[in-house]
Amino acid sequence: MTAHAIRQIRVTPIAFRDPPLLNAAGIHEPWALRSIIEVETACGRVGINETYGDQSMLDVLARVAPALQGLSPWDLNAMEMRVQALVQPSGRSSEFLGELISLAPGTHVSKNVAKVVSAFEVAMLDLQGQLANAPVVDLLGGAARDTVPFSAYLFFKYAEHIDKPYAADPYGEGISPEQMVAQARRMIDQYGFKSIKLKAGALPPEQEVAAMLALAKAFPGTPLRIDPNANWTVATSLKAVEQLRGVLEYYEDPAPGLDGMAEVARQCDVPLATNMVVTDYKEFADNVRLGCPVRIVLSDHHYWGGLRATQQLSRLCQTFDMGLSMHSNSHLGISLTAMTHLAASVPHLSYACDTHYPWQDEEVVQGGRLKFEDGSLRVPRGPGLGVTMDREALARLHDNYLHCGIRNRDDLGQMRKYDPTFTGKQPRF
Repeated sequence: MTAHAIRQIRVTPIAFRDPPLLNAAGIHEPWALRSIIEVETACGRVGINETYGDQSMLDVLARVAPALQGLSPWDLNAMEMRVQALVQPSGRSSEFLGELISLAPGTHVSKNVAKVVSAFEVAMLDLQGQLANAPVVDLLGGAARDTVPFSAYLFFKYAEHIDKPYAADPYGEGISPEQMVAQARRMIDQYGFKSIKLKAGALPPEQEVAAMLALAKAFPGTPLRIDPNANWTVATSLKAVEQLRGVLEYYEDPAPGLDGMAEVARQCDVPLATNMVVTDYKEFADNVRLGCPVRIVLSDHHYWGGLRATQQLSRLCQTFDMGLSMHSNSHLGISLTAMTHLAASVPHLSYACDTHYPWQDEEVVQGGRLKFEDGSLRVPRGPGLGVTMDREALARLHDNYLHCGIRNRDDLGQMRKYDPTFTGKQPRF
């Protein structure tokens, strides 16, 4: 084994506090699950990454990890071939059974190959950067921008979890339009975000529209987006967008399915965005064949197959005159840093990116929480990702995982603790 060959891979599941955020599928559980990947070479260098932490993902990571021993960190193609040989790409997650809605493409069994490739690719790129003494953004072709803009990501929410495993978060309840304006103001004052996204599809549409109109009045000229997570019918989607005429920068996943989105697009002059109906290259082709009713793809390197695959997606979006931005899930600094390197390397980044980061208050990297400047993150210039692991924090978050009692995300089950009649059927409004 050469000095730089991969000697071992460690996967550590973690859990961190997550507020009671409402969405179309239900409500966030008190603990969000992630996993931390460490790829160690024979000479002792360690490349790191952060990815999904549900049990099915941990199982498939454990299956693949031994097969990567002996590889060079530079041999990404061989890594991909070994993943493809070991991971079944087909199948449907339990979230698709019946008419239950699924909000997180990254949980889909059908995305397993792409998820695992991405999980190991980022850690190997981190190693490459350390060996070359270069930041990951330079390995991706260099920085098209020195800072990456992000958007304030608002959620309707309860003041605290029903099971109260820890103190309530500082944002308090977010149900009324006035409370949502206060939530936005707090987030913008703290982080400097220049645009606002509202997660919708959780409350009656008229209440969510009222919140958007209140935000437009409180923050004149600020780009606004709304995301009902496909929980509105086509008729409801068209009624809502008419009420929001002149307010929206883009309209994210109002109606279910590509056909539903196409029907909305035919009667709506606001560009449609998605992270639900264009989530891989086949679905991208389906959208093109329909004349591109979806005009903006919200990419996510975790389930698009990694940083390089997302760069390829960017070129396709540019070719078909489509916009590009980035989707987020509950994440910590390693994932957010990888996202920042990627976004900096993509000249065709049309809109500020999503991030759940303000909703998290824990961290696993040395130095603590990442610092936003005027709503943006500066691209790290250190070798690799430019962040290192905080071992004490990793141990603490792993202990959270061992004791939290959660092994798979279940927004529906959590919501039934509040409302036993809740079905999660799509579309609900």
